[in-house]
Parts: sequence; C-alpha cells; structure tokens
Amino acid sequence: MAAPLGLTMGEPAGIGGDIALKAWTQRETAQVPPFVLLDDPARIAVLAARLGLDVPLRIVTEGDLDTANGLFAHSLPLLPVELTAPVTQGRPDPANGPAVIQSIDHAVALARRGALAGVVTNPIQKSALYACGFRWPGHTEYLAHLAGLPDDGTVMLLEGGGLRVVLATIHVAVKDVPACLTADAILHVARVTAAALTDDFGITRPRLAVAALNPHAGEDGAMGREEIEIIAPAVAALQAAGIDATGPFPADTLFHAGARARYDAVVCMYHDQGLIPLKTLDFDTGVNITLGLPFVRTSPDHGTALSLAGTGQASASSLIAALHAASRIAARRRENGST
Repeated sequence: MAAPLGLTMGEPAGIGGDIALKAWTQRETAQVPPFVLLDDPARIAVLAARLGLDVPLRIVTEGDLDTANGLFAHSLPLLPVELTAPVTQGRPDPANGPAVIQSIDHAVALARRGALAGVVTNPIQKSALYACGFRWPGHTEYLAHLAGLPDDGTVMLLEGGGLRVVLATIHVAVKDVPACLTADAILHVARVTAAALTDDFGITRPRLAVAALNPHAGEDGAMGREEIEIIAPAVAALQAAGIDATGPFPADTLFHAGARARYDAVVCMYHDQGLIPLKTLDFDTGVNITLGLPFVRTSPDHGTALSLAGTGQASASSLIAALHAASRIAARRRENGST
C-alpha cells in the first residue's frame, strides 16, 4: 500500500487547520487521498470543537505511519508538532514560527525517506516567519534549500481551470523583473517544466508557450528589447534542444480558450502575469506544484486568509485539489520508478 501524504501545519492563526479538518470531513464525497496532519493535537482538537466538526483525532508516530491509510477512514491521523504560544485566530505570533518550520522540515524528511508519499503544505504567514529569523522568500525557495538546491533550482507551476503556468521570475518586485530576467532563467524553467510534464503528468511531447514581457511582444523593440535580446534567443535554444517551445507571444492574447488549446504550459515572465489569468479561470481549486524537487510537493493556491480563520467560512476546495495532485504525481513516480 502506498504511503500517506503529509499535510503541514501552515500558519496556526490562519485557515490551515480549518481546511485540513474540512478536507477530512469530505474524504468520502471528494475522495480525498489519505493524509497525516503534522500539527499540534491540542490546537486541532480545540479548533474542531469551535467549528462544530466531528473529527476523531488519532495520534501517530513515525514508526506507524504505514497504518495511517487504514486510520484515515474513521479518524484524522496526527503527527504531533507542539506549538510554543497559544493561538489567537487571525493574529499570527512569531513565537510559533519555529513549530511552523519544524512541521515543514519533518514532512520533507519523512517524504525523502519514503515514509510519506509527498508533502502538501498549508499556507504560511511570511511576515511571522521573517520575524523569527526565516530568511527565505517563501515555501518554494525553502524547499529547494531542504533539497540541497539553490533558491532558483526549482520551478513553481500553478495549475487550474485547464491552464498550467510556470514563472521565470517569482517573488520579485515588478520594477526589478527586467533586470532579473535572463535567457538562462527561461531555459532552466522551460527544461524543468518539459521534463516534469513528461515524468509527472504523462505528457509525451509537452508543448510550451513562452510569454513576452512587454506589450505587443515589444513591437519589434519599440516597447522594449527583452523579447529580441533575451526571450526569443531562449526559445530558439529550447527548439534546438528538441523542446517544443514557441513564442514569445503577447500575454494579452495567450490565455483565451483557443490559445490554451495549443499548449500544455505557459512560461510566464513574472508572478502576476501567470497568476492573474489562472486565478481568474479557477480561483477556488488552483494548485501550486513545485517542480524539480526529489520529493512531491503541492499546495493550495491561496494564502492564510486570517480574517476567515476559525469562522468555518474557508473552503477546502484548493487543498483537496492539492492533495489529489500530490497523490497523482506520487503514483506516477512510483509507476515510472523515479521515487
């Protein structure tokens, strides 16, 4: 039997606990893959009572994770990660930052050993982590660090609404994007994406569309030369390497239904260029998938939603989609022997 997935704590004052509990209550109707929650049992018990959810909790240890699949049908398996400070919904406390990081570290270590099939991360509150010394821009870069890769060694893929986007630059201010954009960065993102679409998604001949940076793809240099000097040479190099890449295409004509039928993923030049169309198409069930890691990692494509924490109003749809995506990728890796 396949190992369960590991679901991390995320920001304790956010909606991570809410949606984890809701996902378990929808395990039958939404066919949720079995998961183990790495969190504080006392916090989760209090939260379940507050939300009025009947969720029996079952404490597990590293040594009996193989029983979690059987337990999941009638209880939520919990691998304890103790918090330092009391939790006030909607008010992150940096004192709990080390436990948030510990939850991630532990899940990754177990996934790398094969005790977990993959890691699904609940949203973190970056400001609270920065206050306790966390020095990475976000999950993606920190997971690369845990895998022994450089910060830019992985690729962020967002999937939802029949669209997949990857980002040549990620957590970069818009004003800094042109200086950060290089042909090497585009080549790296495209190569990792093409390999993952084959290995993890089963697409034999992936088709990549590459977005332009400037309006009208630069209008032959009149609106910027990045397309001429950086993006087009990268596309040519990808084609020379046998990757089905085309572009650069103006971003304003790249995401309508007809255009989406012509590619399997879009290489976007900056964060919002990819996330705005994806969240417009599918705000509720978008999934963040990290490519290039030696373990499976997915995440719901939303933040901590502090104002909804503990209210029962947060939807678990994106988390459930992330759990399904992680399960599918883990199964494919088992089939092709890559894990």
